[in-house]
Amino acid sequence: MKNSGSTPLLLSDLLSPAGIKLDLGGTERDAVLAQLVALIPEMAGQPEAQRTLLRALQEREQLHSTGIGDGIALPHARNAIVGLVDRPIIVFGRHPTGVSYGAIDGLPARLFFLLIAPTVTQHLAMLAKISRLLRDPKLRQELLAVGTPEQARAVIRAAELKMLTG
Repeated sequence: MKNSGSTPLLLSDLLSPAGIKLDLGGTERDAVLAQLVALIPEMAGQPEAQRTLLRALQEREQLHSTGIGDGIALPHARNAIVGLVDRPIIVFGRHPTGVSYGAIDGLPARLFFLLIAPTVTQHLAMLAKISRLLRDPKLRQELLAVGTPEQARAVIRAAELKMLTG
């Protein structure tokens, strides 16, 4: 995924500390999804947009879970994003004990990355990049251990830079 220049766009550039919650609550998927949607700064004060996105995320989960295993879920909804956002956005949440999320390995999801993009190309690029990053067990462990949103963002940035210089 590239920005307008020739430098690769980092996912960590799309993630703000305000879009990170390290203590998600609730015991069900829909409660977690609602909390993640509420973290999107561009949708603050726009309850209709939040409801539209939440409904799209729930419909996507009914088709097939976005729980990818290893305690990770990547909620996303491609079809309802047109007009809701004008740039790619990522929010990150961590749940202390995990939520049953229908992942193929049966493990509860503790790390959640909500991905939103205005175009299919951006959407697919974000999904591919975050999926590659999260294959690293060290990154997953670091995200489970960080104490602040800024630390979470820094850990993701470091993993991205390592992947680029590989």
